[in-house]
Amino acid sequence: MMRTLDLRGRSLTTAELLAVVPRAASDVGSAVDAVDALIAEVRQRGTAALLDQAERFDRVRPTSIRVPAAQLRAAEEALEPAVRAALEEAIDRVRRTTAAQVPDERVTEVAPGARIRQRWQPVDRVGLYVPGGKAVYPSSVVMNVVAAQVAGVRSIALVSPPQAAHGGSVHPTILGAASLLGVDEVYAMGGAGAVGALAYGVADLGLEPVQVITGPGNLYVATAKRAVKGVVGIDSEAGPTEILVIADRTARADYVVADLISQAEHDELAGSVLVTDAPELAAAVAAALPAAVAATRHRERVEAALGGPQSAIVLVDDLEQAARFSDVYGPEHLEVQVADPQALIPRLSSAGAIFVGDHTPVSLGDYLAGSNHVLPTGGQARFAAGLGAYTFLRPQQIIEYDRDALAQVAAHVGALSDAEQLPAHGDAVRARFL
Repeated sequence: MMRTLDLRGRSLTTAELLAVVPRAASDVGSAVDAVDALIAEVRQRGTAALLDQAERFDRVRPTSIRVPAAQLRAAEEALEPAVRAALEEAIDRVRRTTAAQVPDERVTEVAPGARIRQRWQPVDRVGLYVPGGKAVYPSSVVMNVVAAQVAGVRSIALVSPPQAAHGGSVHPTILGAASLLGVDEVYAMGGAGAVGALAYGVADLGLEPVQVITGPGNLYVATAKRAVKGVVGIDSEAGPTEILVIADRTARADYVVADLISQAEHDELAGSVLVTDAPELAAAVAAALPAAVAATRHRERVEAALGGPQSAIVLVDDLEQAARFSDVYGPEHLEVQVADPQALIPRLSSAGAIFVGDHTPVSLGDYLAGSNHVLPTGGQARFAAGLGAYTFLRPQQIIEYDRDALAQVAAHVGALSDAEQLPAHGDAVRARFL
């Protein structure tokens, strides 16, 4: 079911490892032309284009793109008690964890009378994308909204694809979660058109442009976020989910199997990777997978994901090699199931989030751990971070010098401005002392 990649006895360069790590055959660039056309339609035709795209891609034409306030309140009231309680607990945990991501303002006195104040300023308005394809994601509402609220964002617009099963509106559980968080600006629109609408605004819909767009989506959503990057900020070009498990001979095969399947059920392109220095564990996992997959609800989707090029059992010589492989892969979710995880963690650098020990599965992070589940995929964890309050914050420096402090460095400014052949820079300082 899962292919085996044997790296034992091989010393590979970083470039060689990048060439062999399991990846889905998904290219964000392949959808550029189609996405550009969809965004252009929305910019030119506004609401009419969004309705046409909903009918084309979501097989329903919404009666109202903006969800009425009364419908939001009704959806919150209709939440099943167990779901509401779980959402409230998730909101509380994510809010408390996210609060630690907001830095305090700091003042540095570089000399008497010379102060630099560092503050973190939230953007005013954001657009949050919540997928609505193969599954329903009220948890993504929590992750996106709470991070923005903790950062201090004042205006939040949330979009999610219209659902034919719900009269062309957003799924009621998503609406209920949004209302629970106090979000009252929700739109039934999805895909590239929705991203374009958030970035540029839609005048005839009363939708004002946002400054930052976050949230996961399919290939077209990821491509659209790339297309509008620069017009707005984005979190990342999130693609299919992925899990990498580093496990040694002490790991339980049934736990590993359960965790690989848990992410594979998201999508046929989801990646599930086991990296181990224990051939006996690899064999046990491979032997247990068929029966476990057959027993799961989305077995066909899981089979496709585990059998795809993005999934593999990787054999390595030792945990040092496992850590290096993981860092080159840059997993969205990294699980560490080894005898001494605390000794291994310092050697792990590139991961969206790291889940440590037998009782910290990735699915906990998807819902109730308190961490954020909107994470970089496709190797982007090698250079990007997951969603957090900092996604919506801009560091600003406020500089204040008095006359004496400026006098102390006036000659230095003059020397450097002359060296760069920009004499007016030095003149601007000298003008203060004429």
